[in-house]
Amino acid sequence: MVQTFQAKNITIRDLIDKFSLQFVEDLQFFREWQENLPDLTDLEKQQLDKVKAGYINLLNYPPVLENVVKMSMLDPILFIGDFYLAPFHVKAEQSVSIAEEDEGVIITGSLDVLVLKDQFWVMVIESKKFDFSIEAGRAQILAYMLANPHPEKPSYGMITTGGSFIFLKLIKGERPQYSLSKTFVTLNPGNELYDVLRILKRLCETVS
Repeated sequence: MVQTFQAKNITIRDLIDKFSLQFVEDLQFFREWQENLPDLTDLEKQQLDKVKAGYINLLNYPPVLENVVKMSMLDPILFIGDFYLAPFHVKAEQSVSIAEEDEGVIITGSLDVLVLKDQFWVMVIESKKFDFSIEAGRAQILAYMLANPHPEKPSYGMITTGGSFIFLKLIKGERPQYSLSKTFVTLNPGNELYDVLRILKRLCETVS
């Protein structure tokens, strides 16, 4: 009997039990985020510096409401990287909800999923409180990636809260396996958004 699961209700345990999903820690499994990354132009770096400055300014005026992360962080990065231009196409998947109880208060948010070229999922975790971590979206984005319409090829994903970014790689095979990149933090010294854009470009080249 076919079982249907809603992404918003999926946990990592569900994916392990239902799909035999396996987490791979071997760095060789996901070399794409580490090697052969394209260089950025001076203009791209200047624009990313403005994105980081905007994020810091945003934090000075809480609360950060829904859609602000996508509008102020992800959209500019996709624009700077030309991901809204051919041969790329971006389409939105249905948002799913997340909730967390903190000292008796229910905190709600959403996971907005964008798909680049059918093999690259970008998940934005938006919330009324910045305490949601990228871990809140790991099971959900993997559920989307397991439904990749091209199962013979690896699929890739990125989760962001605006303050942090992490990349994923999934290979289905007989037993699905996935791995994670390091976490890139917007407030770290320097500008780790440079790395985020370089990896985005590299992974999108890979799925071309």
